[in-house]
Amino acid sequence: MANPDEVVVHAITCCSGCGVDLSEEEATLVLRRQVFDIPPLKLSVTEHQAEVKRCLECGALNRAVFPAEASQPTQYGTRLKGLAQYLMHYQLLPLARTQELFADLFAHELSQGTLVNASERCYEKLSEVETTIKQALLEAEVITVDETSCSAQGKRHWLHVVSTPELTFYATHAKRGSIALDEIAILPSFKGTAVHDAYASYHQYDCEHALCNAHLLRELTFLEERHQQAWAKELAELLVDIKGAREAAAESSLSLSQQSDFAERYDAIVKAGLAAQPPPEEKPSGQRGRAKQSKAKNLLDRLGSRKDQVLRFMYDPAVPFDNNQAERDLRMMKVQQKISGCFRGEGAKHFCRIRGYISTLRKQGLSVLAGLESVFTGQPIMPTLEG
Repeated sequence: MANPDEVVVHAITCCSGCGVDLSEEEATLVLRRQVFDIPPLKLSVTEHQAEVKRCLECGALNRAVFPAEASQPTQYGTRLKGLAQYLMHYQLLPLARTQELFADLFAHELSQGTLVNASERCYEKLSEVETTIKQALLEAEVITVDETSCSAQGKRHWLHVVSTPELTFYATHAKRGSIALDEIAILPSFKGTAVHDAYASYHQYDCEHALCNAHLLRELTFLEERHQQAWAKELAELLVDIKGAREAAAESSLSLSQQSDFAERYDAIVKAGLAAQPPPEEKPSGQRGRAKQSKAKNLLDRLGSRKDQVLRFMYDPAVPFDNNQAERDLRMMKVQQKISGCFRGEGAKHFCRIRGYISTLRKQGLSVLAGLESVFTGQPIMPTLEG
């Protein structure tokens, strides 16, 4: 650095050869080495003093107004509370370890109640931000959706995610299916394309659907390796070929001849796969419902009836090959559960809103710590709300 914060001069006072006093001699050369380190950490305390004056003319008593950050006789500031949220909801530290970190770094102990109250305050102040993110997702052209189990208040719950490369929305619910999705209230009104696995509840909604081909490739690999289904390998290779052609075309559409050729190959493989399946087992006498089908036959039926959803990425450059975006956004939930365990009280609800804000900031290249600090000023940094 041209202007270091501190300069320590190591002077020469005498000659190492003959012992002559050199303390008054000017140095002919100064060699420099710089050490980059963290200064000693401690909490700083700012005292706000509001004057009180009585008017000599009318006798009115005048009081200066304290700033918003000094609303109580003592309180923690925005940077401390923002850092606490950063540690708990971004770095995923449990309450006890967050307490330890503050004690070790700042020689100051925070109570768990203080940390929980700060999370609740952050959650409340992000209400409008979450609403705008949710509205932006409703207006997006393409979204990815997924869900995973989590533990909240000692019971099994489900974490749902709706996301794009720029936006993230999380919600927890005791249910996995349409009851939860209706209450989350994105898919019921969404009119774009939703990319997801083949979970049946998603198909109840009146939007365009695209199936995750990463899930499909895993199913095809299983059928090839475990059940010797040769057609499964052919279809997997075809999907990879279409993906390669789609990537080579970048944002342009594939030519109609390419699309037609790929679609015909798809149909031929599915037809061959169906022909290779053994006849269905006969139902035992008196048994209701359909006869049980093999996993291969079930998948082939889905590939036939949902062909357009499987190949939607081929026709529409905006639709991704898979729903890996949503899966990546869910991954941190699993990490959080491994580190911190079950959510307690309103912890799951707080985590979802705050983590959704953090994820959105990260996707857009904005500072997470600065964003969380800004929440406590009452003017949170707003991400770009484009789906």
